Amino acid sequence: MAATPALIEAVTKLACGVPVDVVDRVAQVISACDPAEARRRIADAVPHARHRSLALGFLDAWLAEGPGVTAAEVSISLQTAAHLNRRRGREQSVELAWTGPRCRSIPHRHTEQAILQVLDSARSRLLLVSYAVYSIPNIRDAVVRAARRGVVIEVVVETPDRLEGHGTYSTLQALGEDVAACSKVYVWPSEERGRSGGKPGILHVKCVVADGRWLFLSSANLTEYAFTVNMELGLLLTGGCLPGQVEGLFDRLIEDGILVKA
Repeated sequence: MAATPALIEAVTKLACGVPVDVVDRVAQVISACDPAEARRRIADAVPHARHRSLALGFLDAWLAEGPGVTAAEVSISLQTAAHLNRRRGREQSVELAWTGPRCRSIPHRHTEQAILQVLDSARSRLLLVSYAVYSIPNIRDAVVRAARRGVVIEVVVETPDRLEGHGTYSTLQALGEDVAACSKVYVWPSEERGRSGGKPGILHVKCVVADGRWLFLSSANLTEYAFTVNMELGLLLTGGCLPGQVEGLFDRLIEDGILVKA
């Protein structure tokens, strides 16, 4: 029986969403065990919670969408996808992203366009980090579209109102209810921050990462001003190791309790 589009998408999601060695491990387990045993061995062999969830989700997708596809065929498909993803990851491209006065002689991407490309490219995982968030309908809609594709979304935002002692999170409200409902939202608690002159440090990072493959890094916050009238400079990176390293950095901050759920 031929693989269904849903099963092909599940292979792609796993191969793009976890490190290559995890894909190889899952492929080896599937080729060597019956499905019930494979579930137990995958759970034991993949210690990272998110990676384990994706691997077990793939196993469920195979059993539901491809009952006629053999374990050997699934294993080869996973290993091939992982190999292609590894090769693709070595090939990095870098583009300028810019908001500001027109500069026709220098090729560049518009800031909002670059962010939307990353959001719309995500198939497995999406990370957004921003200091300020105000009135961003196109970005909001792209995040919701990603959630409907099954993308796991994490948002890290600054909370200046919370630091000043107020009771509301204006940054979370600016994201909109639809984004808040489909995302895991994290903040940096005041007690985890260093201080200078009695004032706490701020979360000043602005980046968007998808699937460990696309990285947008910029001076631009997620605001209408940053997309229209400010002068903002950033980079859009595709491939290479940096997108995955940025994801890993924020994974560690969450695992260590430096960033906590809002």
